[in-house]
Amino acid sequence: MQASGAMTASGSRQAPRVPSKARNLFAACLAHAMHDGYTDSLYAFLPVWQAQFGLSYAGLAMVRALYYGTMGGLQMPGDRLMRRVTPRAALALSTLIAGAGFLLMALPLGIASLCIGLVVAGVGSGIQHPRASQLVAETYGKMARGPLGIYNFSGDLGKAALPAAAAVLVPVLAWRPVVGLMALLGLLATIGLLALAPRVDATADETAGKGIGSGEPTGFRLLAVIGGLDTATRMGYLLFLPFLIHSRGGTSATVGIGLALLFIGGAFGKATCNRLGNRLGIVGGVMVTEAATALLIAATLFTPLVATLVILPVLGIVLNGTSSLLYGTVPELAPNGDTGRAFAIFYTSVIGSGGLAPILYGAIADHSSRNAGILAAAGTAVLIVPLVLALRPSLICPATADPPRH
Repeated sequence: MQASGAMTASGSRQAPRVPSKARNLFAACLAHAMHDGYTDSLYAFLPVWQAQFGLSYAGLAMVRALYYGTMGGLQMPGDRLMRRVTPRAALALSTLIAGAGFLLMALPLGIASLCIGLVVAGVGSGIQHPRASQLVAETYGKMARGPLGIYNFSGDLGKAALPAAAAVLVPVLAWRPVVGLMALLGLLATIGLLALAPRVDATADETAGKGIGSGEPTGFRLLAVIGGLDTATRMGYLLFLPFLIHSRGGTSATVGIGLALLFIGGAFGKATCNRLGNRLGIVGGVMVTEAATALLIAATLFTPLVATLVILPVLGIVLNGTSSLLYGTVPELAPNGDTGRAFAIFYTSVIGSGGLAPILYGAIADHSSRNAGILAAAGTAVLIVPLVLALRPSLICPATADPPRH
């Protein structure tokens, strides 16, 4: 079937061709890599913003929360709005808006332009997440767990590249030109998405886009809470990591290396932790990764700089890898089989938590010490263990249930 809609020999018009599964997945991954790279590149600028604008840890977290709060708050409205447009329009528009936000941040108008730009960039990223996730789920149907893991992994490619590049360039170009270059990169990604993203919704088979698990509301709500706490742990630790590295004698370039090591490990974890889930079950896999996360976060408090850099890739595997186990479970627990709404709710939980939790951890650090804030993030990972045990009865799908014990 050709997309041109040309007349066939019999005189009938051909139906539009639905793009291939791989092309749909690639478009979603490109958008995810760009937006996650934007999101985590902010960490490379935190020490500069703190020094330039005289912000406390809590104040720094609140400025960052302008992006996260907007992005999290728009997940559900964005899902409803973007259902009326094609994936091509949704993904390209979201990336263009996010890039425009970074352009506003680059303007030399003080903290006001920074804050406005963060809000605008958050609007763009608020559109992308549920639409891209739904595109992957609808394209692959019951086989979506693996592709969703790839989609999740692609975000870490952006997280590994953009923060490291920003941290290396800031000492050379200053932060505003670096942010301007990131805005230009967003424009290029928008052009790429216009060429790649499907012009029509993909319906791979009759089961595409429908929940394949219990769809039990209590289980899904608990999954969303666990996702929020997992994100709180990750974002809380990332808030302090640049300052932890600086306190050990590291430079801005060392911060970039540290972030890259953590995110490279995270990308590897997202690509491999689904295998851990297949072996141990979702419950067992999450328990292992969260316990390891807490232990390794605590270990970085007592190691010299070189040892900390060695730990960071391993920490990244478990710190970020858990999310693949959780994201892949969303379609299987989606209430009423509505994966689009389920992803919007789930992303609202995880992104909202990612925006608000660092403010709490920052306040703890301001009133006690940085180490206390880091330990609070580690304690959040420990809290997930009993919660995921309570999720077990809802995981009735073979893909998510724990393996039998012999």
